[in-house]
Amino acid sequence: MHTRLTLAFLALMVASGCDTTEPSDPSTTPPATLTDMNAMDDMSVMVDMTVTADMSPEPELDMSGMTDMTVADDGGSPNTQSGSPTGYFPPEAVWYRDISDAPKDPESDAVIAGLAARGGWGNGGRAQIDFSLEVLRADEDTPFRAFEPTSAFYTPDCDLQEMPVPEEGALEGEEGYACERDGDCHLIVLHEPTNQLYEMWRADIRGDVFLGGCLAVWDLDRVYPPTGRGEQCTSADAAGYPIAPLLFTADEVAAGEIRHALRFILPNDRIRAGEYVHPATHGTRAASGGPDTPPYGARLRLRADYPLEDLPNEGARVVARALQKYGMLLSDGGQILWTAQSDRFTQNKWEGLLGPHDLRALEVTDFEMVDAGERIELTLDCVRDP
Repeated sequence: MHTRLTLAFLALMVASGCDTTEPSDPSTTPPATLTDMNAMDDMSVMVDMTVTADMSPEPELDMSGMTDMTVADDGGSPNTQSGSPTGYFPPEAVWYRDISDAPKDPESDAVIAGLAARGGWGNGGRAQIDFSLEVLRADEDTPFRAFEPTSAFYTPDCDLQEMPVPEEGALEGEEGYACERDGDCHLIVLHEPTNQLYEMWRADIRGDVFLGGCLAVWDLDRVYPPTGRGEQCTSADAAGYPIAPLLFTADEVAAGEIRHALRFILPNDRIRAGEYVHPATHGTRAASGGPDTPPYGARLRLRADYPLEDLPNEGARVVARALQKYGMLLSDGGQILWTAQSDRFTQNKWEGLLGPHDLRALEVTDFEMVDAGERIELTLDCVRDP
């Protein structure tokens, strides 16, 4: 395996506690991050957007706190392509695939039993929704800005190019563009004129200084192959695929249908070590689960006979139906199971529609693992696709 050239300041890496023996492994990032792409298993996420890392075991977390920034609301959906359920990528993209009748993976029973034996989901086994991720939109007037790569930027995995930064916006879990709380600080921007999706992990913009971790630029007109941007290559998420297409929105839930797979995360000790499956193209050394845990890229499906009428509201039932039809893809390491898009730029709002605990009744044993195909050994030896 060749050694990737990590664009970093060595002093920053030492100060942050990074293990420089494997610079290409995102698990060596600063330990105080919140549910990051290789999150430490006992960290909390934002509570009313003010909490920093909480090292207490299995906290009870409440993601009801939403950003309350007042920005002009012009709708939350990107430019919709013909036939594309969300406007992100053509309709043939893997996250739009109906897997309700797909065969169960031969390891499904063992994986579900393994997760149950380890306590189920993260967060004390409680299924919960994180509403903190922002998706910003840029038009032809939005300026592009160059960034200075940090130790969270990996070569050749990440894209070193300018990205659009709207005048008004915010990072994940922040009130603006400064990464004040030392979380994941994802910066996600859809550039509508070029139909490109920019997703950056660990962004930090303060005045004229723009520090950036891994940037992945996605062509939304393209159906990517199973190898995505490249085998063994990361992105702004540990699994190597994009984030935005897997986020469900208040507008989708209010409309009564989510037509894509969902993003989900698990603690590192419940993610299989040493391998991944497509559509993932990457994993992390932080994953420490055994063969009875799911690998990155695993797609879980809610059982078809789950009693949806037992869920507390129609919003929860909309999400549950999507989990039956499209499933959810293991994307990252951390505690809070599902990720929804913040309602800051959507016409509908989460309040009164869906709460962070409304799917709490869904347990690991209500799911099965869809046939995942070939298991791919994790080497971190990224080979980018053209």
